[in-house]
Amino acid sequence: MVQKIYVTYNQVHKLCQASAERILQDFQPNLMIAIGGGGYVPARILRSFLKQPNAPNIPIQAIGLSLYEDHIPTTVSSSSSSTTTPPNPVIEPPPPSLSQAAPEKPSTQVTRTQWLDLSSLEMSNLIGKNIVIVDEVDDTRTTLEYAVRELQKDVELASKKLGRQAEKTKFSVFVLHNKEKKKKGQLPREMWDEGRYLAARTVGDEWICYPWEATDIDEHDRLAAEQDGQGHQ
Repeated sequence: MVQKIYVTYNQVHKLCQASAERILQDFQPNLMIAIGGGGYVPARILRSFLKQPNAPNIPIQAIGLSLYEDHIPTTVSSSSSSTTTPPNPVIEPPPPSLSQAAPEKPSTQVTRTQWLDLSSLEMSNLIGKNIVIVDEVDDTRTTLEYAVRELQKDVELASKKLGRQAEKTKFSVFVLHNKEKKKKGQLPREMWDEGRYLAARTVGDEWICYPWEATDIDEHDRLAAEQDGQGHQ
């Protein structure tokens, strides 16, 4: 059975705080790109710790990528007592349960649900910047590979179009948790060589339950406290 780790907002806050100094020193970010929806909250918290005196806040832009599909079993109900399939069956999911919900099963294809507008200032503002891509978890690395590859490609196209090829754009990655497992995706070699990847914490291949996914935050926090009392961090 897959072990669950319940992460609280307080823990996310502290993970971002503990990572901020390294990000400032090594990444020197001018801009963040949050991968939705798990990267939104960490990026916003992180921005508070990256704020420097007499300097503006680091802007946050957002992209949406979908890799996971929810595979919760469904049942078919009908008022008819016939053994044949009713013409209009009603699909009813089982009652939601925080502690018993089925884990999401990885898909093999990344789908864009939100992206930067290549014809607007959004893309030109990326040229020549140190950009931190923020997500909550590095699981199979498929999503991160896609984000880095496609953003680099789009920035290169925009640079050529605007005659700004001399301006160097660097992408870095920050995640709250890296799962220690064999990865399907790959990040550029120079990103590793230059230390432009940071995970606040490395964990096993466990099911991480983040607070923004909870439908009952009080129950989520209760389970997290119970877990911490058993010595799990």
